Amino acid sequence: MSEGKFGINMVVLVGGTSSEREVSLGSGKACAVALTRHFPTRMVDVVTEVLPEGLNPNQDVVFSTLHGTFGEDGGMQTLLEDAGVFYAGCDAFASALTFDKERTKSVVSASGVKVVPGKRFQRDDKPTVEELVATLGPALVFKQNRGGSSVGLALCGDVESSAEKLRAIESGEWLVERWVRGREVTVGVLHGRALPVVEISPMSGIFDYESKYTKGKTEYLASAPLQEDVAREVQIAAETAFAACGCRDYARIDFMITAENAVFLLEINTLPGMKETSLLPIGAGCVGIDFTALVRELVNPAIFRFSNRSPETSKP
Repeated sequence: MSEGKFGINMVVLVGGTSSEREVSLGSGKACAVALTRHFPTRMVDVVTEVLPEGLNPNQDVVFSTLHGTFGEDGGMQTLLEDAGVFYAGCDAFASALTFDKERTKSVVSASGVKVVPGKRFQRDDKPTVEELVATLGPALVFKQNRGGSSVGLALCGDVESSAEKLRAIESGEWLVERWVRGREVTVGVLHGRALPVVEISPMSGIFDYESKYTKGKTEYLASAPLQEDVAREVQIAAETAFAACGCRDYARIDFMITAENAVFLLEINTLPGMKETSLLPIGAGCVGIDFTALVRELVNPAIFRFSNRSPETSKP
């Protein structure tokens, strides 16, 4: 394949080994089509947790659409950095940090952004439901501490359902949070600046895996119908969280807004879904950035880093 502009070929990583593999395949295909309009582009299906063969640090720039474990947790990013391969998106440190929801909340809270109170626990060291209710209240949300796409999410409105959820947990690291009721919104951050806020309105009332990926199950309001000062507060919180966690290039950050307009961070997604109908592209569309232009914007910083690389000082 001949080299593209600036001597660059784009390599789109798709698939992966996590429970979000199918979501990644959809994101990767859409982004590869967009990138072919600017660069020679090839897709690489990642099926094992190793660096893909054939990457050329002097020619290839990677755009990863790997979601979940080994995609967003810093694993692939570390391998790319060790091999001297430049890539778009957050580096290994920020990826590992933000993949851990509890660590993310700790860092973001220190920056002044409100977070939902919660407790992290392991399967073999579960708290009692009485302990959780005493510190967090009777209505609780259970989620995997390290994971995405709302896999395993459970909203428990009373002590009995929380106790049942605790009994059902058989493996892994979990995060239980106070159930903060309100409007769920998300904000794309591009080059450190927040895009318009998008409101997520699932028909079931719960934005779980089925609501995310089943057509017609969720309505997205873009831009979100919020008071101007509240929308700006959410955007500032997103930019603050992005910077506090050392993110670069882009991310998507989720919040809850209570009836009293208190804004609480939920989590940071460093490699969000990237089909044309995904949340980050929806937010970009509010300011006139179409999907192809957005994908080009997402890779531009990596292209800049590649074009200005120095063997002694550059970091992919």
